[in-house]
Amino acid sequence: MYAILESGGKQYRVAAGETCRVERLPLEVGEEVILDRVLAVGEGEKLQVGTPTVPGAAVKARVKSHGKGRKIIVYKYKAKKNYRRKQGHRQPYTELYIEKIETGSQDA
Repeated sequence: MYAILESGGKQYRVAAGETCRVERLPLEVGEEVILDRVLAVGEGEKLQVGTPTVPGAAVKARVKSHGKGRKIIVYKYKAKKNYRRKQGHRQPYTELYIEKIETGSQDA
């Protein structure tokens, strides 16, 4: 069984027992979180798609760790004007361990 959920403006495909990196959540390590913005739930050939979310569906996850992603370089440049700005950025994330996917109905 898998679910497509939304967190931090992004969509993630998750299954029970996997880890997933989402945008930083204000939670402590080891804390349980219930993500209820589930857009679709699928199992085998069956797929339950929400409008926009599946009613009653939720993903239970536990916060595994927090961290920062790889550094990206933001470089601004204007030709012939001696304008150059270099800046780095590391996006913070929260790593979640997906424990359980709950469906909104019995036939999903």
